[in-house]
Amino acid sequence: MNKLTNKAGQVAFRLSPVAAGCAIFVSAMATSAFAQEAVPAVPAAPVVETAVEAPSVVVVTGIRQGIEAAISIKKNNSSIVEAISAEDIGKLPDSSVAESISRLPGVTTQRSRASGKAAGVSVRGLSPDFNGTLLNGREMASTSNSRSPEFDLFPSELMGSVLIYKTPDASVIGQGLAATIDLRTAQPLDFGKRVIAISAKKSRLGVDVEGDLPEGDGKRLTFSYIDQFANRTIGVAFGLTKYEEEGGAQAKFNSWGGWAPTLPYNGQQVALPGGFTADTEVNTHNRDGAFATLQFRPNRNFRSSIDLFYSAGDDGYKKTGLEGAIGGNANGAYDPAGVLQNVTVVNGVAASGTLTNFKGVVRNHIESSEDDLKSVGWNTEWKAGDWTTNADLSYSKAKKQSSRYETTAGLPGDATALDTISWTGFNGGNFTDVVYKTGLNYADRNVAKLTDVNGWSGGVASPQAGYLALPHVEDTIKAIRLTGKRSIEFGPVEALQFGYNYTVRDKARTGEEGRLVIKGGNPYGTAAVPGTDTVIAGTTGLPVVAWNPLGSLGTIYELAPKVDADILNKFWDVKEKVNTAYVKADLDGTLAGLSYRGNVGAQIVHTNQTGGGYAVDLARCTGNTAATCPAKAVSESSSYNDVLPSANLTFDLNNDQLLRVGVAKVLSRANLDDLRASSSVSINTSGPFPLLTGSGGNPQLKPFRAKAFDLSYEKYFGKKGYVSVAGFYKKLDTYILRAPRAFDFAGVITPSTPLPQTGPYAGSTEGLLTQPVNGEGGSIHGFEVALNVPFELFTPYLDGFGALVNHSDTTSKVTLPSFGFANVSFPAMDIPLPGLSKKVTNLRVYYEKAGFQIAAAARKRSDFLGVVSDFQDNQQLTFIKGETIVDLQASYEFQTGYLKGLSIYAQAINWGKEPFQEFTVDRNSVTNKVDTGRTYSLGMGYKF
Repeated sequence: MNKLTNKAGQVAFRLSPVAAGCAIFVSAMATSAFAQEAVPAVPAAPVVETAVEAPSVVVVTGIRQGIEAAISIKKNNSSIVEAISAEDIGKLPDSSVAESISRLPGVTTQRSRASGKAAGVSVRGLSPDFNGTLLNGREMASTSNSRSPEFDLFPSELMGSVLIYKTPDASVIGQGLAATIDLRTAQPLDFGKRVIAISAKKSRLGVDVEGDLPEGDGKRLTFSYIDQFANRTIGVAFGLTKYEEEGGAQAKFNSWGGWAPTLPYNGQQVALPGGFTADTEVNTHNRDGAFATLQFRPNRNFRSSIDLFYSAGDDGYKKTGLEGAIGGNANGAYDPAGVLQNVTVVNGVAASGTLTNFKGVVRNHIESSEDDLKSVGWNTEWKAGDWTTNADLSYSKAKKQSSRYETTAGLPGDATALDTISWTGFNGGNFTDVVYKTGLNYADRNVAKLTDVNGWSGGVASPQAGYLALPHVEDTIKAIRLTGKRSIEFGPVEALQFGYNYTVRDKARTGEEGRLVIKGGNPYGTAAVPGTDTVIAGTTGLPVVAWNPLGSLGTIYELAPKVDADILNKFWDVKEKVNTAYVKADLDGTLAGLSYRGNVGAQIVHTNQTGGGYAVDLARCTGNTAATCPAKAVSESSSYNDVLPSANLTFDLNNDQLLRVGVAKVLSRANLDDLRASSSVSINTSGPFPLLTGSGGNPQLKPFRAKAFDLSYEKYFGKKGYVSVAGFYKKLDTYILRAPRAFDFAGVITPSTPLPQTGPYAGSTEGLLTQPVNGEGGSIHGFEVALNVPFELFTPYLDGFGALVNHSDTTSKVTLPSFGFANVSFPAMDIPLPGLSKKVTNLRVYYEKAGFQIAAAARKRSDFLGVVSDFQDNQQLTFIKGETIVDLQASYEFQTGYLKGLSIYAQAINWGKEPFQEFTVDRNSVTNKVDTGRTYSLGMGYKF
């Protein structure tokens, strides 16, 4: 609500449209309820706890058990939700939580650029940054620039269920604008008996990758234990998982954003491929995960539980490849301009040809990281009469230490006998299909030596034979939550809940970077590449020298620490204090002859944020060391308030039909690195005239805010299946975009700071500042359809068969300036919201009977704008081609005899070998392609 002051000096309040809508809901429900006093209330059936099942009960397990559990969650929730439940204790239907979630209506994933596995989760066409992610209802720390943790931190075997709120509930803290994803571990007192589960899996990765590259392998072990003691007043659950993977070799190719410059040839300008980076990459992933829950429930009026979660792992990526500029990128003596020879010109394009003075750069890079996430929560609930009180304390901490070694080999900077490069098959846009051939053999250690090949850091004055970066991220969240709930009888209101949550979050990114210099002091110095290994460079078929640079600091290289505005701009710290008070009413009544249930409420949120960072004084910055480019720590604070009303109603249309309506105001906070106070300013001479340009964060940034309306029709077939049709509309009040704007730097520079000397901005402090800012206006809308049915509903002859199919179509009227793209600079043009796929379709068919389970699944999404990390650890935008991923799964569980409880299974992931592909403007001109091949897995498990 917006506060106003009237002429008499009294305080009045103006209802926002969403708040008014919620008020109308409550008023209408109350009027209807009082008008129908003759309709008696039907008492709810008492819940009877028992550890013994009646012998006539048919126990459903496996795929159908998971489906029925998820349907029950969806059907009985007062909000519009999607759910997925473990098929059985110790496993989910897929190898990762992200893959399982991606099969739900309106949900999809972006695959990792490095591994090809499902990573970030998008809901209703919005990027993962628009989601709130919770663990057992609590916010978690993260090791990325985003607020939510990466999903690969959560082994699927440790999850009991996943609940996705598509409409907000006033009692849920940490909600997102797109959705709120609540990951839930198993609660031991929810089980009727002791359960012990053990499983082991062996995998082959990168099978049938293009180029006949080596395959990888992996192994995975899990153990889960759930038990109850002291007459079911104490429950204990814990789980352990460990996996180790060395991925198969991946052939990658990057055309530098589809760069096709022109060079003169026989009196005309002809287009040619401007350059490429082709790598063969091998990745490793190791992780240990654990959870533990202790529950104490001595009676119906008191319960207390402690949840612990731990995940620690290390990831590594070894890249070996070749890169080089072909046209338009001469760098003085280090990389002199070449001359075209023997060119075949077709429609102004150099379809084939040769370029002289080529300098190939052999890359041997290693990126590695170690991370860990610890979360602990203590929840206690006490009932006294009509009141239920709850206290929840939580703590979450995440750390990530990374290292990035980049080494270059080739001809030294003062070489005079340079190489040639030839190509065939270029049509102006098919960059990934071009065939290259070099004149020199870069697999020969007498040719390719460790050295500063291209003088990228300034040449003789600042040699750089490699680069080392050591970023460190640390994030801590502390929270306390107090709630009280009272049963009442006031019209349709059957209970009132009040709550308060206080969260403090501290996150920082620190580290150091530096140039690797060949020992000895000679800027043209070289060193032999250790070892004898060679590797094919990506998709080119060209062999290059290969080695592991770990441990080479001090033996081959010396480190020259590097400090400049761009580097310091990546180091920051952010602190948030968020106070949230809420009230929620649970509703149960009738309207126009229809019974309904639901909730209405509001959150009042006060946020105080402080962004820290570094500012560089250009007047004193004469080099790239701490001594020659001094900086000072800066910080800036801001605060703001939000009122977030919400209402959810579910109407019973009889015959297991439900109509759901949701209306709310929602928000998503900015990524934490966007709130940094770091900034940099320099004179940009790359344009038509010199001017001051700067970049940085914005501690004054406000969240994405939107008004949301949801409508869903659902028809259930008992607890076995359902069909649903849903529509949604989100009116964006504010959003965050990164774009340059006119800015006067007079307040952030000193009188002695260098200014442009020529052009229209000569002597001027005005220029362009690029930072995240709030924009206004726009909308997102779409629809979803879903069908989840066993075929026995149609005929008993198809008992055991079933299918899940859903489709979503999303449209956005929000367009953003095209800044922040990877490897390319655009003229002014509009782009869609990141993460938005217009069409997403999921299909899963299965057969399950007599212990056999067979399932095939496919998920398809259209092209979308993704977010990736570049070689400098910065977030960049890139278009990602639509894809269809097909997975297969088969298993058998012994039903009787000595082997009862033993199961064996096989999986095939990405059966169609769908590559990960990026493009810039034309989807037919692929600029980056990653071929990950198939993954085969065999495993066995035992449950007793």
